Amino acid sequence: MNQFRRAFLKGAGTVGTVAMAIATGLLKPGAVFAATWNTLAFTTKDLSEAISNAGYAGATDSSDIVIKAPDIAENGAVVPVSATCNIPGTTSMAIFVEKNPAPMIADFAFSNGAEPYISTRIKMAKTSVVRVSVKAGGKNYTNSREVKVTIGGCGG
Repeated sequence: MNQFRRAFLKGAGTVGTVAMAIATGLLKPGAVFAATWNTLAFTTKDLSEAISNAGYAGATDSSDIVIKAPDIAENGAVVPVSATCNIPGTTSMAIFVEKNPAPMIADFAFSNGAEPYISTRIKMAKTSVVRVSVKAGGKNYTNSREVKVTIGGCGG
């Protein structure tokens, strides 16, 4: 038997089986690969509401959260931000930007013993306070830093 024909028939059979599973509702591709995320927190336009909806309300200021970000960002479309949390038992960290159209930027969860360190590039509409909030030991903590933006990245 021709090897190409065999491989083609095997692939077509697999595709047909997966298509049938999707059609009958046994397999939901979006649910399989997409993590659950807090739609309300990410779409809220007000900073305090976004913090509350994300579960970081009532946070205590802590210098144990170290934020690295430039004092002046020349381009708000790519602002490098990293944060380290030195509070034991850290389970999650979130980044908020006060004057962005949608203040919640990211939310990171840490599993058993993972080092609470995050590093990413964010968009900033204009000069604003970058806030990192942390959940650790059943309590909420926060720290912030102002970043001046010369060219806005969120339509500015």
